[in-house]
Amino acid sequence: MATGLLNDFDVLLQALFADQTNKTLQTHQRVRAGDAGAAEPTKFELLAGIWQRLLPHRRLVISGDDIRVQITGSQTEYNAKDMSDGERSVFYMIGQVLAADPDTLLIFDEPELHVHRSIMAKLWDEMEAARPDCAFIFITHDLEFAASRVAQKIVIRDYNPKTGWVIEPVPEETGFDEQIATLILGSRRPILFVEGGSTSLDTVIYRCCYPEWTVIPRGSCEEVIHSVVTMRANADLTRVTCSGIVDADDYSGPEIANLARLGVAVLPVSEIENVFLLPEVGRRIAEHEGYNGGDLDSRLDALRQAVFADVTPASAAGTIARYCRRRIDRTLKMIDLSGATTVAEIAAEFATKTAALDIAAIGAEATARIDAAVANQDMAELAKHYDNKGLMALVARHLKNTTMSEFEMWITRVLRNNLVPGLTQALRRVLPTIQPR
Repeated sequence: MATGLLNDFDVLLQALFADQTNKTLQTHQRVRAGDAGAAEPTKFELLAGIWQRLLPHRRLVISGDDIRVQITGSQTEYNAKDMSDGERSVFYMIGQVLAADPDTLLIFDEPELHVHRSIMAKLWDEMEAARPDCAFIFITHDLEFAASRVAQKIVIRDYNPKTGWVIEPVPEETGFDEQIATLILGSRRPILFVEGGSTSLDTVIYRCCYPEWTVIPRGSCEEVIHSVVTMRANADLTRVTCSGIVDADDYSGPEIANLARLGVAVLPVSEIENVFLLPEVGRRIAEHEGYNGGDLDSRLDALRQAVFADVTPASAAGTIARYCRRRIDRTLKMIDLSGATTVAEIAAEFATKTAALDIAAIGAEATARIDAAVANQDMAELAKHYDNKGLMALVARHLKNTTMSEFEMWITRVLRNNLVPGLTQALRRVLPTIQPR
């Protein structure tokens, strides 16, 4: 807890008890004078109400000279001095807001350091509602919390003790949600949009291999492409450069060239997990495990045999079906019917443009590529065209003698901390080289 929270906690309590005493006296005097109107709530009562809505499992018991906390549903109580750091922080911040003078500008520096994220937004919703006369400024690194505030957002771009702050408002119409727009504007590095989620292995690999970029996961390949195109076209964001990386997904040569023109690179594998099937990467893992010479080659050969044994017509059927769906989806998305003015014209135009969509031929093409990779025992080609997350389990078993989940945790740990430099270097060599522009 910040030192400031501890230094004036007792002063805050004195102010709250003084308010309680004064309001109690005022109410007593009004009643003695014959005024039976409702009593004005004390700041302690307001604080206790907000506290109860935020922490329903704890109830404040406030007397004339003491504060205790009761565990809801029991008679157990403890003194306020025995509050947890989180409880004390919530009490302190509510109290400070309620005790502030009318029309005060309240500035909170990094409130996320003191309060659990699960109640952050609700806490400040309550506080702003309790003090509509006051203005609130939050200085925070928590983008999720910043996005929860209905207010103008400002990004601090730079600071110089001699010249002061360099700030920039977050524009409202960027094509991104406010949290992503804030992250983009606040980044000192170029932006790299990738597939996957914030907690996925994809993001761990990309952040390790592209440390000079701010990596932002966007889910699907379509979202990555859309993000790159949107950001490069947005005048408010053009000072920040960006690129993207998508899975291979059997893009054709012309499609890869078109993506490159847009600023999107394509992986050499069908999905990022398949990089661990590549011989150069697998070799570095085996070396780290202590294998060398003939033993190392035997390990890699055993992995190769296990992988190709796993590729059966039944297991390949799913990959081929997914490939067909992707090709159909891309073809349909490229159809432009804007020139057709009647239903008949739309139907004719659609029929013409989909006539060449030979699904059987598309499936046969995908099958032939996988069959060729198997026939040639070519791991790199198989990794490029065959998507089966179960292959990671084979890598885990043959190179580290562990389970897939344990292997993923190990990969995450060593990449985040660069504990196996040879592995990091191998991954960087096989992944696309991207230059900011």
